[in-house]
Amino acid sequence: MDEGRLTIQLQAILGMEGYVRFCQALGGTRVYVSHRFSDDHAAVEAVGREKADKLSRAMAPATIRVPLARRERALFYRNLGLSDAKIALQLGITENGVGKLFKREPDLPDRPGSAKNGAQLSLF
Repeated sequence: MDEGRLTIQLQAILGMEGYVRFCQALGGTRVYVSHRFSDDHAAVEAVGREKADKLSRAMAPATIRVPLARRERALFYRNLGLSDAKIALQLGITENGVGKLFKREPDLPDRPGSAKNGAQLSLF
């Protein structure tokens, strides 16, 4: 299965927050999706029993390569209001890398609570 299709399928099964948590915990690894995950499986710890069972029902038995999903994770964290520094720590990249990632995003919305486009006081 190609990564694009897998991404769409995982987002539909887990929802965006679940997808981000799943990729944060397991991104870059191969995961065997069994008919039932054990309680101590990393997938259950990442997304909870209910979503892990939903993943099992939809995909078992299969081995998947969990995407790193840096773009989706970065946008998710930005929407939560995290700073570029905190996003960099979550993604395992530099702050400059986060800035470059966001520069590639067309129509990037401001962070929640940001006054970026607000009126600036004149000093003169």
